[in-house]
Amino acid sequence: MGAEETIREYYEALRRGEPLYPYFAERDDATKFGVGERLVGYDAIAEGLREQSRTTDDWTVESSALRVVERDDVARFTDDVALSWTDVEADERRSFDTRWSGTLERHDGEWLFTSMHVSAPHEL
Repeated sequence: MGAEETIREYYEALRRGEPLYPYFAERDDATKFGVGERLVGYDAIAEGLREQSRTTDDWTVESSALRVVERDDVARFTDDVALSWTDVEADERRSFDTRWSGTLERHDGEWLFTSMHVSAPHEL
Protein backbone atom coordinates (compact mmCIF):
# COMPACT_ATOMS: atom_id res chain seq x y z
CA MET A 1 0.00 0.00 0.00
CA GLY A 2 1.28 3.44 -0.88
CA ALA A 3 1.15 6.63 1.18
CA GLU A 4 -2.01 7.86 -0.58
CA GLU A 5 -3.84 4.64 0.19
CA THR A 6 -2.74 4.93 3.84
CA ILE A 7 -4.18 8.45 4.06
CA ARG A 8 -7.46 7.34 2.51
CA GLU A 9 -7.55 4.36 4.88
CA TYR A 10 -7.04 6.77 7.82
CA TYR A 11 -10.07 8.77 6.63
CA GLU A 12 -12.12 5.56 6.45
CA ALA A 13 -11.00 4.51 9.94
CA LEU A 14 -12.11 7.93 11.24
CA ARG A 15 -15.52 7.49 9.59
CA ARG A 16 -15.92 4.02 11.09
CA GLY A 17 -14.81 5.09 14.58
CA GLU A 18 -11.83 2.74 14.56
CA PRO A 19 -8.60 3.41 16.49
CA LEU A 20 -6.44 6.00 14.71
CA TYR A 21 -3.21 5.95 16.74
CA PRO A 22 -1.86 2.85 14.91
CA TYR A 23 -1.43 5.10 11.84
CA PHE A 24 1.24 7.15 13.65
CA ALA A 25 4.94 6.34 14.07
CA GLU A 26 5.91 5.48 17.63
CA ARG A 27 8.33 8.38 17.93
CA ASP A 28 8.88 11.08 20.55
CA ASP A 29 9.04 13.72 17.80
CA ALA A 30 5.78 12.75 16.07
CA THR A 31 3.27 15.62 16.01
CA LYS A 32 -0.45 16.02 15.45
CA PHE A 33 -2.13 19.40 15.33
CA GLY A 34 -5.92 19.26 15.22
CA VAL A 35 -8.60 21.92 14.97
CA GLY A 36 -8.29 22.51 18.70
CA GLU A 37 -5.28 20.55 19.89
CA ARG A 38 -1.51 20.23 19.78
CA LEU A 39 -0.08 16.76 20.50
CA VAL A 40 3.64 15.98 20.55
CA GLY A 41 5.03 12.46 20.86
CA TYR A 42 3.40 9.13 20.14
CA ASP A 43 2.03 8.67 23.67
CA ALA A 44 0.28 12.07 23.62
CA ILE A 45 -1.07 11.40 20.12
CA ALA A 46 -2.39 7.97 21.10
CA GLU A 47 -4.07 9.36 24.24
CA GLY A 48 -5.53 12.32 22.34
CA LEU A 49 -6.96 10.06 19.64
CA ARG A 50 -8.42 7.65 22.22
CA GLU A 51 -10.11 10.64 23.90
CA GLN A 52 -11.38 11.85 20.52
CA SER A 53 -12.91 8.43 19.86
CA ARG A 54 -14.50 8.42 23.31
CA THR A 55 -16.09 11.87 22.98
CA THR A 56 -17.13 11.98 19.30
CA ASP A 57 -19.30 9.99 16.93
CA ASP A 58 -20.78 9.95 13.43
CA TRP A 59 -17.85 11.40 11.48
CA THR A 60 -18.19 12.68 7.93
CA VAL A 61 -14.87 13.06 6.11
CA GLU A 62 -15.01 14.39 2.54
CA SER A 63 -11.64 14.78 0.85
CA SER A 64 -11.62 17.08 -2.18
CA ALA A 65 -8.00 17.89 -3.04
CA LEU A 66 -5.65 15.14 -1.85
CA ARG A 67 -2.13 15.54 -3.23
CA VAL A 68 0.64 13.16 -2.21
CA VAL A 69 4.31 13.18 -3.14
CA GLU A 70 6.26 10.01 -2.34
CA ARG A 71 10.05 9.89 -2.47
CA ASP A 72 11.83 6.79 -1.28
CA ASP A 73 10.69 6.29 2.34
CA VAL A 74 9.15 9.75 2.91
CA ALA A 75 5.86 11.21 1.68
CA ARG A 76 4.19 14.63 2.00
CA PHE A 77 0.51 15.36 1.61
CA THR A 78 -2.01 18.17 1.52
CA ASP A 79 -5.79 18.03 1.31
CA ASP A 80 -8.97 20.04 1.72
CA VAL A 81 -11.39 18.06 3.86
CA ALA A 82 -14.97 18.81 4.90
CA LEU A 83 -15.29 17.41 8.43
CA SER A 84 -18.38 16.89 10.57
CA TRP A 85 -18.86 14.98 13.79
CA THR A 86 -21.06 14.82 16.84
CA ASP A 87 -19.58 15.95 20.16
CA VAL A 88 -21.29 13.36 22.37
CA GLU A 89 -20.60 15.23 25.62
CA ALA A 90 -22.15 18.50 24.37
CA ASP A 91 -24.70 16.70 22.16
CA GLU A 92 -23.72 19.08 19.38
CA ARG A 93 -22.92 18.58 15.70
CA ARG A 94 -19.71 20.32 14.57
CA SER A 95 -18.67 21.01 10.97
CA PHE A 96 -15.55 22.57 9.50
CA ASP A 97 -13.93 23.05 6.12
CA THR A 98 -10.38 22.03 6.99
CA ARG A 99 -6.93 21.97 5.45
CA TRP A 100 -4.68 18.99 6.13
CA SER A 101 -0.95 18.57 5.62
CA GLY A 102 1.68 16.25 6.93
CA THR A 103 4.42 13.73 6.42
CA LEU A 104 4.60 9.98 6.46
CA GLU A 105 7.58 7.65 6.62
CA ARG A 106 7.79 4.06 5.53
CA HIS A 107 8.70 1.68 8.36
CA ASP A 108 9.04 -2.02 7.55
CA GLY A 109 6.97 -1.49 4.40
CA GLU A 110 4.17 0.36 6.22
CA TRP A 111 3.46 4.09 5.83
CA LEU A 112 3.02 5.90 9.17
CA PHE A 113 2.32 9.55 9.95
CA THR A 114 5.19 11.42 11.58
CA SER A 115 3.34 14.73 11.42
CA MET A 116 -0.21 15.82 10.73
CA HIS A 117 -1.64 19.31 10.77
CA VAL A 118 -5.37 20.02 10.49
CA SER A 119 -6.51 23.64 10.49
CA ALA A 120 -9.82 25.43 10.07
CA PRO A 121 -10.65 29.07 9.33
CA HIS A 122 -12.39 29.37 12.74
CA GLU A 123 -12.03 27.78 16.17
CA LEU A 124 -14.15 25.23 18.00
